[in-house]
Amino acid sequence: MKRLSLVLLLFTLTLAGCATNPVTGKSELALVSQGEEITIGEQQYVPVQQSQGGQYQVDITLTLYVQDVGNRLAAVSDTPLPYEFVVLNNSTPNAWALPGGKIAINRGLLVTLENEAELAAVLGHEIVHAAARHGAKSMERSMLLQGAVALTAIGVSGTDYGNYIMEGAQLGSHLISTQYGRGAELESDYYGMQYMARAGYDPSAAITLQEKFVRLSQGRPSSWLDGLFASHPPSQQRVDKNRETAMEIKAGQERSWIVGRDTYQANIAYLKSKSEAYVAFDQAMTLARNKEIPAAENRIEKAIRMEPRESRFYGFKGNLLFNKNAYTEALTQYNKAIALDPDYYEFFLGRGMTHSRLGQREQATRDLIRSNQLLPTAIATIELGNLSLAAGDRNAAKQYYAAVAQSGGSLGQGATDSYIRLDIIDNPDRYFSTSAEKRNGRIVVNVVNRTNIPVSSGIVQYSALVNGKPRQGQSDTGAIAPAGGIRINTGWQISDADHVDRLNIQVVDVRL
Repeated sequence: MKRLSLVLLLFTLTLAGCATNPVTGKSELALVSQGEEITIGEQQYVPVQQSQGGQYQVDITLTLYVQDVGNRLAAVSDTPLPYEFVVLNNSTPNAWALPGGKIAINRGLLVTLENEAELAAVLGHEIVHAAARHGAKSMERSMLLQGAVALTAIGVSGTDYGNYIMEGAQLGSHLISTQYGRGAELESDYYGMQYMARAGYDPSAAITLQEKFVRLSQGRPSSWLDGLFASHPPSQQRVDKNRETAMEIKAGQERSWIVGRDTYQANIAYLKSKSEAYVAFDQAMTLARNKEIPAAENRIEKAIRMEPRESRFYGFKGNLLFNKNAYTEALTQYNKAIALDPDYYEFFLGRGMTHSRLGQREQATRDLIRSNQLLPTAIATIELGNLSLAAGDRNAAKQYYAAVAQSGGSLGQGATDSYIRLDIIDNPDRYFSTSAEKRNGRIVVNVVNRTNIPVSSGIVQYSALVNGKPRQGQSDTGAIAPAGGIRINTGWQISDADHVDRLNIQVVDVRL
């Protein structure tokens, strides 16, 4: 019967959600509308950028150049989406697309490319992922596997994201980290090359690009491959298919194709000139993770000397100082970082935590709220709960702790306990199970603590109709251990002939 129900569900969804893919022309299941895709992309674009290092701000002309190339390709794509293109401040060679045409490319990938046509190959590939609904299809597969059509059913519980990023921002991180299937990659290569040709770019650049990726993916540590090659695995098959596609395109037309090596190198020159500074920064982060703090400090100082305009260098130096409890010095570094880039969550998170440690609650709250506006994190939200509690606002504290508890992750249990410590005082009966039994002619009440929180004392009230007459009483519980229970003798004498009705037991007061 269950199998039949699932078949009927899938059949119903198929009838209700068939649509023609605007890129391939194929009829396919479409449970997520284009309007929903656009909304998802718009909602997730900023949080995902923030989780990937934020936008690269030092050389804005580079971003404008990338946007110009992207817009030329978007203008000849098959799907009119509100395309956007940003350069991210991240050394990992990666590029990604969210549903609705929201696209990003890392500075770490830009420095590996040789010419504008290769950049067009990357951006054209990502445009197809958005235009051909590859991200939306991933969501739809999740929805079908879970047997639900609601977008809220798609979660990433159990992943690393849940340990840090709050629930509302997890979907975007899930989408950009999901590995595309071989069919989707070949499809994006093929149609991306068509877009390249329509915009005048030499489609052969897609061949040299994939050849480069195949070489780069060989013999690299897994951490280096976490970006592009994890979600867009290169292969010799893709190189061969791209070669066939380029021959097919060029066979039908003769023209002067755009390669744009000199133009590209001119636009990437400043970033390349600072490569050693970013290498030092990446080394500093690795050293810090390995607890080699003096070496990390040495590396970040070198990075700052080589590129004093990079905000992330000062933010990282602030983090090192914060972890050494050098809060005043950390504050100086966070202020420098924010002055250079007032739109990156981590600087506000660090400065907010620093203000909190210095007892500056108002400034801390303001910064942590701003941090969460850019990227909601469990760390900032728990600290906002702590600050609310210190200010005497128990209700606000409960709301912050509850938000983290619902998101799960490594901080979720601590937030749950913090929430319960407050709510068990306000609503004690929620956290105890009660029962009654007759023992040696008396009514005995059993009370069990269902939390991880030890209780020092409490009051339990009980009432009933005994032979039609109301009877009530209350007793002190005494201490109750986590997941422990107690037995309370009510003192009510009950014979076998007595009739007990409407017995009600309720914990009405608790002290921790």
